Amino acid sequence: MFIDKVRIHVKGGDGGAGCMSFRREAHVPKGGPDGGDGGHGGNVVLQADAGVSSLIDYRFKHHFNAPRGTHGKGSRMHGATGDDLVLPVPVGTLVREYFEDTKEVGELLADLTHDGERITVAAGGMGGRGNIHFVTSTRRAPAFAELGEPGAEGWVELEMKLMADAALVGMPSAGKSSLIARMSAARPKIADYPFTTLVPNLGVATSGDLSFVIADVPGLIEGAHEGRGLGHEFLRHIERSALIVQVVDLTGDYEGRDPLEDYEVIKRELALYADELAHRPRVVVANKADVPGTEEVADELARRVRADSIAAAGGDEFAESPFDPKLYRVSALTGQGVDGLKAALATKVHELREAARAELEGQVQFEQVWEFRRDARDKRFEVEQEAPHVFRVSGGQVERMVVQTDWENEEAIVFLQHRLKRLGVDTALEKAGAVDGDEIRICGMAFDFESAAGHPDLYEELDL
Repeated sequence: MFIDKVRIHVKGGDGGAGCMSFRREAHVPKGGPDGGDGGHGGNVVLQADAGVSSLIDYRFKHHFNAPRGTHGKGSRMHGATGDDLVLPVPVGTLVREYFEDTKEVGELLADLTHDGERITVAAGGMGGRGNIHFVTSTRRAPAFAELGEPGAEGWVELEMKLMADAALVGMPSAGKSSLIARMSAARPKIADYPFTTLVPNLGVATSGDLSFVIADVPGLIEGAHEGRGLGHEFLRHIERSALIVQVVDLTGDYEGRDPLEDYEVIKRELALYADELAHRPRVVVANKADVPGTEEVADELARRVRADSIAAAGGDEFAESPFDPKLYRVSALTGQGVDGLKAALATKVHELREAARAELEGQVQFEQVWEFRRDARDKRFEVEQEAPHVFRVSGGQVERMVVQTDWENEEAIVFLQHRLKRLGVDTALEKAGAVDGDEIRICGMAFDFESAAGHPDLYEELDL
């Protein structure tokens, strides 16, 4: 079964709690703090794998959790880090944020176009720090440690787009499946009725020392750009291909279609779906050239292809054009002209690969860009007044600090207040109108606001 779009829920492992401990040994009556750190939780990672051909593994299982980190112990023993959960996806998978509550698709997170590329979609929680980290000149015996941070969680949408070098497009029953079977080892279903091909097929074609991946995309019909005949489902697979191979049935099939009109319809549908496809490098193939009486329509089609090539070059007959000015006349049934077509496609694909490789050199990896955006978003926080004398603070980093605080430990709460002040939360609350005694809510916790001006000595005692 060919599955090309799924939505999954991912959760990073929770971090282990830090340990609050003091050294207690014979002959060491006043040992200092020695609590170890909790281990970090494992990440959920998506990795492009050339051996995976569809997203079927995620059709029925939608929830994936990475292992948690273990807790720290005394004697400075740190907890173990949870292993990453690596989920293999096909090469050519788009990863987007998805919001289950609103059923909306969010930002594009990654475009995994090469084998081995990966992105972390749910980071594991940081392990809590043990009390050895909170010793200062005025706090010699900190009696608190941090709790582990919960792992990030959320939904992501995975969409697979075929990573073929060349895509065969055309009307139903134009002979695309027969052609890919003749050019490669692919064995798609072939029959003499429309829409025999319901899912894309991939094959590897070889010509001399060159090879390329070719895709047989299900037949398109007029109105495909609007979704007719599952047009959107098929057209989006063409977006990945560097080269479009438009197949025209010179006989018009049993329906008696006009081959010249078929050529114009497919050309128009590609342009209406995405303007960029209208300028994609293209080769036109006239199939069933072995059938008697097709020479005249093939000659007229060749003239149109030539004219389109000149028009795409700005009217200059000798300028370079994305359209190959030559019409390739073949017969998928007898093999006539197929070897020449393979050689031409292999050469064209090789040139496009080299051009793409030169263009990508020195570009920043998508993962690095996304990590930067994610970190910047994590550090932002907002203050909102929910009611008179009631304010809510929201933001990834701020909420994480609250979750890591042991609310049964007064010293840990005071330390949290100091950290929030250093982030500028106190200043933001004062600008929003908060005064001493107002209720401040973060996550599921609430506490009274105490400004630095109202308690000038509070933070001096907590010097880090």
